[in-house]
Amino acid sequence: MASPSYDGILLGMGNPLLDISAVVDDEFLHKYDIKLNNAILAEDKHKSMYDEMSNKFNVEYIAGGATQNSIKVAQWMLQIPGATSYMGCIGKDKYGEEMKKNSTAAGVNVHYYEDENTPTGTCAVCVVGGERSLVANLAAANCYKSEHLKRPENWALVEKAKYYYIAGFFLTVSPDSIQLVAEHAAANNKVFTMNLSAPFICEFFRDPQEKALPYVDILFGNETEARTFSKVHGWETDNVEEIAKKICEWPKVTGRKRITVITQGADPVCVAEDGKVQLFPVILLPKEKLVDTNGAGDAFVGGFLSQLVQEKPIAECVKAGCYAANVIIQRSGCTYPEKPDFH
Repeated sequence: MASPSYDGILLGMGNPLLDISAVVDDEFLHKYDIKLNNAILAEDKHKSMYDEMSNKFNVEYIAGGATQNSIKVAQWMLQIPGATSYMGCIGKDKYGEEMKKNSTAAGVNVHYYEDENTPTGTCAVCVVGGERSLVANLAAANCYKSEHLKRPENWALVEKAKYYYIAGFFLTVSPDSIQLVAEHAAANNKVFTMNLSAPFICEFFRDPQEKALPYVDILFGNETEARTFSKVHGWETDNVEEIAKKICEWPKVTGRKRITVITQGADPVCVAEDGKVQLFPVILLPKEKLVDTNGAGDAFVGGFLSQLVQEKPIAECVKAGCYAANVIIQRSGCTYPEKPDFH
């Protein structure tokens, strides 16, 4: 069991998806109009791609979804059973069972809402030259309801946690659940963290994103998402450091100052806090060691959070994030060895 102080300290909520991951070719990307290094929601034109991937390429099935990835990595880094919990919606099917088995084996305390009528969500992870592109078919993940969150056994997880992480993708599903957790965090002086997650979230889910932002103590994102956020808000700057500072200045409901953490692939991680910016170099990896970038951003967040819940300084959190991301990009999908080797 977790030591009392770490029991359920970190709670994640998001869209649990079973990753269907494969190395594909340019022709496949072109056929389904998929851009590299992007994350989109599946449309009608993508319906047949999941089966085609399974038939045509060598696929792996890995329990994923952005928030769940981050929580699993944080759990792996902490090596304290039961330190993390997670909620989201799955279907009552074989993919859902696979997800439960996988996450429980990872040591995460999962409380899934199970939808009787909708299949478990899937995410096609198309890898070309080590770069990944994601096409998510949310299915059951889209059916999460705040009623599940309000059930006593689930709300108990919210009350027990001191840190929360929700990827921006969940804004498309249950913004009211996000508000409930955000308001609880603010009222109880707990730490609420989110992620920009994808350019389309900044563009098309601007209202729920802006409603959640005043509660966010730490906001994560990558350089593309940050630039899209800047464009959407008419800031007229592409400079990631400037954007990170401006995000910190966004109004806030509590007295705690916001920290903005922007990853930039192989370029340094940009951390803005209190009007200042610090840059932290990432661990560079020779090209031949790169397997795929799927889960790199999620792993960074997981590593970061694993130190944050131990109240380590931000520099240490970033180091742990870079370590975790470096481990994950040398493996297929968001997977990791049995034990971390982070000092």
